[in-house]
Amino acid sequence: MKLTDRLLAPTPPFFAKVRNIGLILTAVSSAVLGLPVLAALPAIIGKVAAYLAVAGTVMSGISQTAVDTDAD
Repeated sequence: MKLTDRLLAPTPPFFAKVRNIGLILTAVSSAVLGLPVLAALPAIIGKVAAYLAVAGTVMSGISQTAVDTDAD
């Protein structure tokens, strides 16, 4: 199966939920990283937000490539 076919195929419900959670993590972390007062916050908050951005991106990307073979 080609990558384009895999990305356009239906996603199983569990992986759709994981994808949505990953998107939420990415959105929250980018909102925190985009704060203009990030320099006033402790450095650990910036590091945690950066790790959440990476984790959310990976969760979303991997979950999108899961294919529901029963839907065919």
